[in-house]
Amino acid sequence: MFSKEEALSFYKKEVDDIKEAGLFKGEVPIVSPQGAKVLLSDGRKVLNMCANNYLGLGDNERLIEAAKATYDERGYGVASVRFICGTQDIHKELEKELSKFLQTEDTILYSSCFDANGGLFETLLGKEDAVISDELNHASIIDGVRLSKAMRYRYKNNDMEDLEEQLKAADEAGARIKLIATDGVFSMDGIICNLQGVCDLADKYNALVMVDDSHAVGFIGAHGRGTPEYCGVSDRVDIITGTLGKALGGASGGYTSGRKEIIDILRQRSRPYLFSNSVAPAIVGASLELLKMLGESTALRDHLEDLTAYYRQQLVDNHFDIVPGTHPCVPVMLYDEKVTAEFAKRMMEKDVYVVAFSFPVVPRGKARIRTQVSAAHTREDIDYIVKCFKEVREEMGL
Repeated sequence: MFSKEEALSFYKKEVDDIKEAGLFKGEVPIVSPQGAKVLLSDGRKVLNMCANNYLGLGDNERLIEAAKATYDERGYGVASVRFICGTQDIHKELEKELSKFLQTEDTILYSSCFDANGGLFETLLGKEDAVISDELNHASIIDGVRLSKAMRYRYKNNDMEDLEEQLKAADEAGARIKLIATDGVFSMDGIICNLQGVCDLADKYNALVMVDDSHAVGFIGAHGRGTPEYCGVSDRVDIITGTLGKALGGASGGYTSGRKEIIDILRQRSRPYLFSNSVAPAIVGASLELLKMLGESTALRDHLEDLTAYYRQQLVDNHFDIVPGTHPCVPVMLYDEKVTAEFAKRMMEKDVYVVAFSFPVVPRGKARIRTQVSAAHTREDIDYIVKCFKEVREEMGL
């Protein structure tokens, strides 16, 4: 049995081993609003190429003003969960507007998408049921599934043949309800899910479909409604979870949207909803303003789409190893953890903010620098980052 001192020494050695393996994840304080360029605490202004700020709205004045106005009108916080005294009129309004935007029947707000996923599977599925999950799903889906007593099946990433085999296995086990769970976009690779194939199999095997669309809503699809719109299956997806903390302003908050029957039962039994404070009023007010903006124009998503295509082509033309696709998550594959950490360090020295992604965020031996394009970027920004990538590659002899 460890003493307290021995336990602390054990943890220290774990962290030391993480550092030695090149897997340590540090933090670089930013002292400015989020944007295409950010100011670091050491005084440097750097080009930010690793934010989820897809539409470039993290420092948008219109959203900031909407948040300020909500502070005056609805206060700083509600100091309660929704079913006690934490529901303001604007919470209901935001749920209505999100449903309208996503073209779903109803929506429920959560403190984060992690909470939305954490409160989903345990509520909907019992031991008689089955969840069939993509192997590359986000950690929040994995953790949410772990909380459920349902039978668990996992299929190879975006592999419809394997998904069908797992659906057959669930049927053979006598599953009452079958729920297919997938990311809309697998953000470590920038791969968009084959939702057409998923929905076809769901119809064939009488399964429900759940999509975490955190890395899609706002900019994927002709109107930014996410992967269901992009794949032409908007009326065939039963559950959509997502975040307000990426393209939709970059702050915080999440939601589950979909069939009314599902949203109704979540309001009654989903633990993160029942036992967590309501989303802060300022976030709600700004999110309502954001949805108005998305309804007025697709200019931001159109610019993002064009810029992403340009960036991807520049990397390919300069012989960098990237995962093919169209998504603004663009991983530059380097594979070796220590090489990737050193590469990111040298990019930072050239005033390009990028981060090394390594185990456990991605599998061992699959280290990468995941760059992310924002609508706040310009072609000049893209040209500069590609130039820096080339310089560091030459410096390191790669």
